[in-house]
Amino acid sequence: MKRQIFSSILLTALISMLLMSCLIFIVMYRQFYRDMTQTVEKETGIIAEGYMLSGERYLKRLSTDTIRVTLISADGTVLFDSLADPAAMENHLDRPEVRDALETGSGKASRLSETLGRQTFYHAIRLDGGSILRSSVTTDIVYATVVASVPLTLLAIAAVAVLSALVARWRTGRIITPINQINLDDPLQNDVWAELSPLLTRLERQHRKIGAQLEELQKMQDEFSAITGSMSEGLILLNKNGTILSINKSAARLYRIDRDYVGKDILTVDRSIPVQELLKEASAGRRAETAVAISGRTYQFVANPVLSSGQIVGTILLAFDITERSHTEKLRREFTANVSHELKTPLQSIMGSAELMKNGLVRDEDLPRFIGRVYDEARRLVELVDDIIRLSQIDEMRPAMQRENVELKALCEDAAGRLKSSAAERGVTIDVTGEEAAASGVRQLLYEIVYNLIDNAVKYNRPGGQVRVTVSSDEAGTALSVADTGIGIPKEDQSRIFERFYRVDKSHSRDTGGTGLGLSIVKHAAHYHGADIELLSNPGAGTTMTVRFPRS
Repeated sequence: MKRQIFSSILLTALISMLLMSCLIFIVMYRQFYRDMTQTVEKETGIIAEGYMLSGERYLKRLSTDTIRVTLISADGTVLFDSLADPAAMENHLDRPEVRDALETGSGKASRLSETLGRQTFYHAIRLDGGSILRSSVTTDIVYATVVASVPLTLLAIAAVAVLSALVARWRTGRIITPINQINLDDPLQNDVWAELSPLLTRLERQHRKIGAQLEELQKMQDEFSAITGSMSEGLILLNKNGTILSINKSAARLYRIDRDYVGKDILTVDRSIPVQELLKEASAGRRAETAVAISGRTYQFVANPVLSSGQIVGTILLAFDITERSHTEKLRREFTANVSHELKTPLQSIMGSAELMKNGLVRDEDLPRFIGRVYDEARRLVELVDDIIRLSQIDEMRPAMQRENVELKALCEDAAGRLKSSAAERGVTIDVTGEEAAASGVRQLLYEIVYNLIDNAVKYNRPGGQVRVTVSSDEAGTALSVADTGIGIPKEDQSRIFERFYRVDKSHSRDTGGTGLGLSIVKHAAHYHGADIELLSNPGAGTTMTVRFPRS
């Protein structure tokens, strides 16, 4: 803008100066031409008087470098010419100035001289004898006078150009400086040219409008960031070229990157083939999903195309952590398979025994043994179904389960009493000691914990062994400890004994009649109460299990 203003001012000054110079040249030429014609007319009159007094001798004695004198007879014959041979000149009767002089007494004309070949001004007067005296002068003198003033004029133009440039520079600065100093944050508080006031008013309105829009956009951006930032799912927004537009905290944690990856290609974050296939499907306008393992966890990736006016403009990539769900699903499948197996085994035994008895293939003396086997397997089925139901109740955490303060020592004594006979059969003694301490929870589930821990300690003990049940409390909460002098648990099995249907010694478990769900019930019931389980065991040295309930 500064250059344009400067150029406009300077160009205007130069054009004005050139036009003025041309006008001056025209005026000078016309004035010099007028002066020349007046001089010629005066000179013609003077020469005519001299001729009338002295005749042709006066003309011959006349010496002039600028004015040409010609004497012409009434019939047009040239009698005398100061610059040319009269005999060689043609008849001048057709010359306009000669014809006018014969008719009116004087005449003048301006034309190209046939004799001299130059533009010439002619003035003729009729003498008393009827002859014509003509004076002429070329217009070169006028051109010469005008041309002589050109250098001075050019010098003046150059001086004016320099002065105009300085003035234009100064004036441009005067115009631009206030504009450059305009405070765009508060346009109406500027002291500038009055002509700029409408512009500043519009800028102020536009500034307020843009400010309101930016504030709204920032609010929306903050809301979007707050929502996506609090999402547990990973969220990545991509444009149609695969460039990251937004990535939330969960996605950044998933890929162990910072959020400065905005503006980079998705390939810099995830080059895995499954995810790239998902994005390819989304870019084709189709929703796609797949499960991918990352850093030991399982994620469900879902890619959806983003449409605008029917055109695909980007992709939304969501990542759900389904590790627990996947693990639960795996456990469910294993549980289903184990339940099928555990149910099928006693049922096959029952059916086999029943079929033998039905077909009369069992001797009378063996019949009680077969009936006993059917009874034992049926009882085992009932126990298995009961344990499965208990696990289902704990998993569902039914609202009907009411919490209360339960005295653990009394609960332990009750369970020990119920298991006393089975313990006596194995030669195992059960001792319950400790203080009267209460735990807040569901009585039925707390009893399941106590009963199954003591039952396990009895079943996997040595003949003549001992089970010690201890209840204690401190500032942290209440602890239930069950210790036995049994066979112990190998290190490699200790992390799995709480899994459903898992048995360390399957042959021994079959003999003891366990379902393989007891410790799983203990784990789920303890988890329901927010309790921790500690296991201390060595093969051949017995096992101690401690359940710590938090203070209510």
